[in-house]
Amino acid sequence: MKPREAWVLVGRMTFPLLVVLLFGGAALYATSQPALASLAWKIGTALALVVLAIEIVRHALRGQFALDVVAAVAMAAALALNEPLTGMIIAVMYSGGQALEDFAQGRVAREMNALLAGVPRSASRYLDGQLEEVPVSAIVRGDRMLIKRGEVVPVDGRICSASAVLDQSTLTGEALPVRLQRGDPVLSGTTNSGEAFDMEATDSSADSTYAGIVRLVETAQKSKAPIMRIADQYALLFLLLTAVASVVAWLLSGDPHRALAVLVVATPCPLILAVPVAILSGVSHCARRGILVKGGEALERLAIVKTVLLDKTGTITDGRARLIETKTFDGLDPQLLLRLAASLDQGSPHVFAQAIVAAARTRGLTLESPEEIEEQPGSGLQGRVGDHRVGLGGSGFILSKGWDPQRVAEIDAWASSKRASAVIVAIDGRVAGALLLADHIRSEAPTVLRQLRESGVDRIVLLTGDHAELAAAVTASLGLDGFKSDMRPSDKSAAVQAEKAYGRVLMVGDGVNDAPALAAADVGVAMGARGAAASSEAADVVILLDRLDRLVTALKIARRSRLIALQSAFVGIALSLVAMVAAMLGYLPAIEGAVLQEVIDVAVILNALRALGGPNWRQSANVSTKELVVLEDEHRQLSGILDEIRSVADAAPHLSSVELRQRLDQLETLLNQHLLPHERRDESELYPRLGGKPDDVHALTGMSRTHMEIRRRCNSFGSLVRALSSVPSDAERREIQRLLDGLDAITRLHFDQEEEIYRMLEAR
Repeated sequence: MKPREAWVLVGRMTFPLLVVLLFGGAALYATSQPALASLAWKIGTALALVVLAIEIVRHALRGQFALDVVAAVAMAAALALNEPLTGMIIAVMYSGGQALEDFAQGRVAREMNALLAGVPRSASRYLDGQLEEVPVSAIVRGDRMLIKRGEVVPVDGRICSASAVLDQSTLTGEALPVRLQRGDPVLSGTTNSGEAFDMEATDSSADSTYAGIVRLVETAQKSKAPIMRIADQYALLFLLLTAVASVVAWLLSGDPHRALAVLVVATPCPLILAVPVAILSGVSHCARRGILVKGGEALERLAIVKTVLLDKTGTITDGRARLIETKTFDGLDPQLLLRLAASLDQGSPHVFAQAIVAAARTRGLTLESPEEIEEQPGSGLQGRVGDHRVGLGGSGFILSKGWDPQRVAEIDAWASSKRASAVIVAIDGRVAGALLLADHIRSEAPTVLRQLRESGVDRIVLLTGDHAELAAAVTASLGLDGFKSDMRPSDKSAAVQAEKAYGRVLMVGDGVNDAPALAAADVGVAMGARGAAASSEAADVVILLDRLDRLVTALKIARRSRLIALQSAFVGIALSLVAMVAAMLGYLPAIEGAVLQEVIDVAVILNALRALGGPNWRQSANVSTKELVVLEDEHRQLSGILDEIRSVADAAPHLSSVELRQRLDQLETLLNQHLLPHERRDESELYPRLGGKPDDVHALTGMSRTHMEIRRRCNSFGSLVRALSSVPSDAERREIQRLLDGLDAITRLHFDQEEEIYRMLEAR
């Protein structure tokens, strides 16, 4: 056993032994054996004094002067003045406080070591079609592995099977398993809670997410909060004050027992124990919420930040390309366009290809295996999908094939107006449409920014490598205080230093280029779920769940923990000072003072333990994480209907009468069978369950009003379709277009608002 572990064991054994000696002595005293009782109490006091003296020496060797010197002096004085019961009460009081601190530290260790408990040692790897069991350290990028049911994923990788069900609770704190599809990334440290699946390694074990978290946990367990060091810095001042008060009491009364009484009530457990208990409890609370704080120092700094700097890509935005809109020509069904493009893109590793395939699978489209694939990396590809020759890529690739320059120009203008990227799709040598992709602003971002300001943040600034026009648009839409664009990594570090003029600076980022700025900030926060290992290593706080609202959670926990620590310290010391004055004046004898101090210490330490939990942020909402995931999944499935609304609106002026009638009838069926039932379920089942408080329910009144408007527009659309002439006039076509434009806009906005509200309620 290591010396440190042995010393911890001694400390844990001391408290129960002292309790036995205290009550054993009391039993002896009650049976008229005062000499034996006194001996038991002296032995207990001496034992505690020896343990405490060794601890003081250990602190001194590390250059620390701690407040527990006061407790040692009080115990020594009690023995010298033959006050064994007083000394015993002080010993039990101090040792009991240490036990409570040990409990808090153990709670933190359990929360963090839960991340380490499932570290895999071996993995099943394919070699020449056969499975072999190899050490995890032997896994390299590109290896194909089998992850069996119940096994922990050993390295970061990508799903090779059709699907996989994974429990990510160890990393994120979220209890609900997630279902991933072929090609989706999977993080090491997650557990396979479904059937066995194949996976391709994308990192070695040393470079994987889980290994990085292990290193972060080890770092987090070694720090000490500044608020704790402040207590040590004032130890000498408090000791001098106690010594002066004791001497004055002795000189005024001529009774050394009066000095002992002052020493007893001056034992500063509120500073010695309550402060670290509160801070460590806050660290533990963060760990339960999927937020890894590298110790008390980081938590204490987090509590006093005034300026927040946010990286854009991967922080304010989702960091991944997503299909946001579909454009087709000649009345082509947008679902068909997407299905053909996604089928071909299955053979491409490009990030846009992955986004298109993911969008098709989300909409439940059946993909075909592509053939005769020819790809120009970074430009585009073409091949055969079923009976069609399909080509897709950027405008340069399409123009190089000589396909419809006029339509390409129209698509480029459309994409530019949307500030997004277009993947142009050609079918059988003709441009058939385009898929618009963009990196979405996170749905929870507006709520997070508002809550940051409510939590005391004075200034929020965007840092991005993008050009000024795009940065200005994001800043204006989110109501930020400013932006800095076209930034290199060194520029971000300089921006952090400049912003320190406004107060403590918190920087949030996720990429390798953010690591220098994270290290330069007073508090660096890394979005670690999909972020780079370098940013997580440089950061003080790592958010293990890919959700920006955890930043607000971390800030609330930090500020509450610091407030509780200060409350415990100031109230406890104030009560001790009052007791010292009473003891100096002779109103509080040593034994009674020891009991009173015990009551004060237990009260402030129990108050400090409140930081293990939190204010009942969730009382106002009965929405679960599972329900939020279901809602978002339904919205993704309904996105195909929104695409169809957009497509019919765009095509209405150009389709033949027969084609227009057919598309309108199909769209009305989709609205009646899918969109409207979804809105009715939200209104009748979900909304009434959202609020534990009446004001939460009333806050959704506007959302109910939007439901009414969506139903009204759908009803108007149905009436218009039924009244449509056999040969629709230009006026009728314009009315169809106007009605569908409005329905598309209001429904998309409504979906975004719902997801933001539900995330806000779920996070409380």
